[in-house]
Amino acid sequence: MRSTEMSFKSIVRELREMRDGIGNISRRRAEGRHWRNRTRSHIAPDVAPFEPSEQGQWANLPPELLFDIISRVEESETTWPARKVVIFCASVCKSWREVTKEIVRTPEECGRLTFPISLKQPGPRESPIHCFIKRDSDNSVYRLYFGLTPSEDESDKLLLAARRIRRATSTDFVISLVADDFSRASKTYLGKLRSNFLGTKFTIYDSQPPSVASIQERSQRSRRFCTKQVSVTGTACNYIIANISYELNVLRTRGPRRMHCVMHSIPFSSIQEGGSAPTPTSFPRSFGEKASPPSVSDSKETAKDASSPSISSSAVPLPLQESLVLKNKSPRWHEQLQCWCLNFRGRVTVASVKNFQLVATVASPHNIPAAEQEKVILQFGKIGKDIFTMDYRYPLSAYQAFAICLSSFDTKPVCE
Repeated sequence: MRSTEMSFKSIVRELREMRDGIGNISRRRAEGRHWRNRTRSHIAPDVAPFEPSEQGQWANLPPELLFDIISRVEESETTWPARKVVIFCASVCKSWREVTKEIVRTPEECGRLTFPISLKQPGPRESPIHCFIKRDSDNSVYRLYFGLTPSEDESDKLLLAARRIRRATSTDFVISLVADDFSRASKTYLGKLRSNFLGTKFTIYDSQPPSVASIQERSQRSRRFCTKQVSVTGTACNYIIANISYELNVLRTRGPRRMHCVMHSIPFSSIQEGGSAPTPTSFPRSFGEKASPPSVSDSKETAKDASSPSISSSAVPLPLQESLVLKNKSPRWHEQLQCWCLNFRGRVTVASVKNFQLVATVASPHNIPAAEQEKVILQFGKIGKDIFTMDYRYPLSAYQAFAICLSSFDTKPVCE
């Protein structure tokens, strides 16, 4: 028993040494710096950040023993920063990577974020995943971190980052896995949020097509249309996955903003009994792998799409009647406080017009329990200067929730 325990400790120690850069330095120097930067996501990449030329004594372990070791690590390290050991396991070599991906469950099943694709997968059904957003007004950058509140030593786990780019007729929030590279041609580009001129309507774009079953059943004509949406080499496509609208407050009446979110990539059936939300298992192409060059027959159309920033590749969305629609939960007026109030369960401490809670919009024909209709799917609110909390749950993913919250940062004088 003692020898097994010592072996396990030695494995963890070697994993830490490999992660810290001991051994194979010449091979990992260029790429390792990319993943160790503090502004980088703490979630393991879908491809190991290095591929050791000499994989070490642990790379050739029997599959059964390797499965048992990583299973023990996964079960024991459930919180941060100890959970970094799971990431170390995924970064040893290809065989360790595949076993780790097989063992680690989705956020819906375990409530934990491990791989980048976890940010595109639905959150847990019961308890929400707690995050917070830091706003850097000077650089127009918004960072999403994992955790209840910011830590004192600033060792928070970065999940996503976005930069606001103002244009003549719209505003874009470019979303990336890192906080210092927002190029659409970057391998860390995930998508964007675009507003109209007034800041009342927003469109969420995803760099990968929505994995909805109904999209696979669309007509042959629609298939031909989508296959022609070929991106320029090194540039990601954009697929429309949601629309957000804020109601105009023409009479300037007192009250919070009223918003609606149409989630084109999430069917309404996902919140019904026995329903499920789309859960991607991998990115369409690995990080660092360039997109295929367009074919000759599609070159003219590709050039047209690339020349106009307003034109984006988009898969055929779900019909409105089949899509999940979210609305902000109606607050109550507090006579003593003389303000509109919502129960954020202690997660929001500063009154702000940006604060909101989203619940599902349910039509009368649908048989949805009252408790399910009142369940808060996403809540967002202010807790300090340039610090906001974001709690989300099934069927939203971290990426979708973050994009919705970003829309609240855009100025909307006509809605207030």
